[in-house]
Amino acid sequence: MITAVDAHACGEPGRVITGGVLDVPGKTMFEKKNYLETHADYIRLRMLREPRGYPAANCNLILPPTDPEADAGFVIMEQVEYPPMSGTNTICVVTVLIETGMVRAEEPVTTLKLETPAGLIYIEAEVRSGKVKKVTFRNVPAFATHLDAKLEVPGLGTVTVDVAYGGMFYVIAEAAPLGFRLTPDEARDIVRVAEMIKAAARAQLPVSHPENPEITGVTIAQISGPPSRPEAHAKNTVVVSTGTLDWSRPSSWTGVLDRSPCGTGTCAKMAVLHAKGKLPLDQDFVHQGILDTTFTGRLIAETRVGPYPAVVPTLSGQAWITGFAQYVVDPDDPFPNGFTVGDLWGQAPYGPPK
Repeated sequence: MITAVDAHACGEPGRVITGGVLDVPGKTMFEKKNYLETHADYIRLRMLREPRGYPAANCNLILPPTDPEADAGFVIMEQVEYPPMSGTNTICVVTVLIETGMVRAEEPVTTLKLETPAGLIYIEAEVRSGKVKKVTFRNVPAFATHLDAKLEVPGLGTVTVDVAYGGMFYVIAEAAPLGFRLTPDEARDIVRVAEMIKAAARAQLPVSHPENPEITGVTIAQISGPPSRPEAHAKNTVVVSTGTLDWSRPSSWTGVLDRSPCGTGTCAKMAVLHAKGKLPLDQDFVHQGILDTTFTGRLIAETRVGPYPAVVPTLSGQAWITGFAQYVVDPDDPFPNGFTVGDLWGQAPYGPPK
């Protein structure tokens, strides 16, 4: 039996496993992530695939930290990968930890340190009457690897993109040249185009993290444009893959829109803007998402990551708990690890995932 709390951060779901999974081997949270990926991936499949999950779902597993500074650790699970860091999932985890009493809450501000596979994350949560009203976290350094790069995308032609790391590697393209206004009715077309751009970026713009070469390759795409809310500085939508990462088969490129303004995507975008001289330190950057919700980012310091000039970002947002559940697997269930079907999952592999 797995006990979990469901939540969402500005629209993006983030299920948080709070019980039923023992600690796993690993001297760091990144090693624990690797162990889960190679030895216990059934947990991710059971929680994210049907009938317990759906294409836009994310999941987080709270684990004892390996860093003595940390109050807790967690590993992020998405449909096709275990990203080193995720902003929306961090906000959901912090909200669940505080509102369920797993960590001691202090009002008006609770401070925490959480260990992620990407590193130690510093948290300030505004709490009123036991409710988390805002989570602000200091992320790992973000940096741009490619600025205004020319990408040849079959069917689209030459597309100008940026590539940046904000906790995972993003390829970022402007919406207007692609014919998008970034509205929900465009979602299906945005997914198709963004997956094509992502596949081309992986092939033509290889990247890896200088301090952890196991973090490699563009795995997520962001389409960016002007805001429609007066307080926002930019609008974006991020496409998360749901199909297999077989970049040689276009039929496998399926995905869904991140329902939020995307936390690590906002950090990657701020790193690009700073590298282009368009966003100074200590200035709020309000980022609007596809549902018109917003995250607020800020760059607080400059640093370096290997050969790359980098920035230290903070990000603020809010999450809301939506439910509590206990998940089980009947020994006679023909789909113990879940399944995918083409009406929701596009060209993802059908039947029980291996």
